[in-house]
Amino acid sequence: MTTTPARGDAVAALELRDVEKSFGSVVALRSGSIEVHAGSIHALIGENGAGKSTLVKIVAGLYQRDAGVFRLGGVEVDFKSTAESKAAGVAVIYQEPTLFPDLSVTENVFMGRQPVGRFGRIDRKAMRAEVGSLFGRLGVAIDPDRPAEGLSIADQQVIEIAKAVSLDAKVLIMDEPTAALSGVEVDRLFQIARSLRDEGRALVFISHRFDEVFDLCDTVTVMRDGAYIATTAIADTSVDELVTQMVGREVTDLFPKQETVIGAPLLEVDGLNSAGVFHDITFTVRSGEIVGLAGLVGAGRSEVARAIFGVDAYDSGSVRLQGDAVPAKNPSEAMRRGLALVPEDRRKQGLVLEASVAGNVTLTIRNQLAKAGLITSGFENRAAQVWASRLEVKANALSTLAGTLSGGNQQKVVLGKWLATEPTVLIIDEPTRGIDVGTKAEVHRLLSELAGRGMGILMISSELPEVLGMADRVLVMREGRITAEIDRADATSENVMFAATHAEGAHS
Repeated sequence: MTTTPARGDAVAALELRDVEKSFGSVVALRSGSIEVHAGSIHALIGENGAGKSTLVKIVAGLYQRDAGVFRLGGVEVDFKSTAESKAAGVAVIYQEPTLFPDLSVTENVFMGRQPVGRFGRIDRKAMRAEVGSLFGRLGVAIDPDRPAEGLSIADQQVIEIAKAVSLDAKVLIMDEPTAALSGVEVDRLFQIARSLRDEGRALVFISHRFDEVFDLCDTVTVMRDGAYIATTAIADTSVDELVTQMVGREVTDLFPKQETVIGAPLLEVDGLNSAGVFHDITFTVRSGEIVGLAGLVGAGRSEVARAIFGVDAYDSGSVRLQGDAVPAKNPSEAMRRGLALVPEDRRKQGLVLEASVAGNVTLTIRNQLAKAGLITSGFENRAAQVWASRLEVKANALSTLAGTLSGGNQQKVVLGKWLATEPTVLIIDEPTRGIDVGTKAEVHRLLSELAGRGMGILMISSELPEVLGMADRVLVMREGRITAEIDRADATSENVMFAATHAEGAHS
């Protein structure tokens, strides 16, 4: 029986010990354990499918445990709803909070519990004053009266944190909170997290980014295959040790870059302009080459990719594939000519969440599968099985809904959908965002194999190690312009970041 180590005689703010949870024949948690203390930030890590989300949902009251111990402040609990969890002092801050867009920031903070003044009327002045005070404590400047619609993900998360503080939450769980944030926004979030820790609250931080775990957290718990593996003080462990615990083996080659023969130009982008978005974008992707497109969030990288593929319009310039012009604003024609785009937001732009794995994988080739205008499930499953097997998609069946898969498996399904078109050039935006280290290595290996077979790949990534580890050339963007082109042999984190933060980069 696995248990987390105790911390002296102190009563844990949150304790789960050997918790089990199954859904029919599927075991989501075999032995989930974590012990979090007040005044600490505790990392919870593991591969997609390790059981982290199930554990969090039990704490949040979305699921009830089948067995094991669940205590809050030393008292055994078993929440039947999210309302019970919140009332007991638990708050979960998700990667993408769900606010009421038409209501003000203040109204969102006090939703369902507005203070009432004389004559039974809502005391809006008191609400606004408290929200202003909360933002002051958190060190942020957000207008309490502005509508929630249009707020950045970072500001939405701050509002959820303010709501938690106003409810005097003792335990805050942050589930992949930094996945969609810029560096500045991450720094602000970490300042807030540290201030909450210093107030004596207990924080759980879930992330796939090791640099953030080591920067922010005091302690780390590792899960694998639905079970607790280990809890260690951050000061006493290393990235290599955590990776080995997460995957059950050493991942010696996270960036399995093959040596390839760089051939003829496949994708040629010349003088692409879009007013206020990007300017004079010119580059080439050759056969067998992985070109990394780096830069800070907001540099215009995704907008360039969408324009090349035809999702967005551009004002001037040209796109050519194997010497032939690709018409603007025509994704169907771009796809027919051999372009494929794996978008950054796989859930909103890459998948039909309510459709099956088979339905998603074959979405781009349905015309080819149709016989007399009809597509049978047999045709669909046979075509999908090829890519589901090759990419090792972990799903109970091809009929499994895409929305129920882990992040890493969703990414594989999106990849399979586009690779089924047998593209000449693959544009892939943030290929490993939000997926675990084991799946990252698999995705990197696949990209390297595809380049080895002569495919051209344009890889957009905010993770510098990924860019440096996988790209044959690195293009760096800043404020809508390419500021540097750096060969693999010369690319370092220092010169890439210099080009990303300075108006003039050194071309090589």
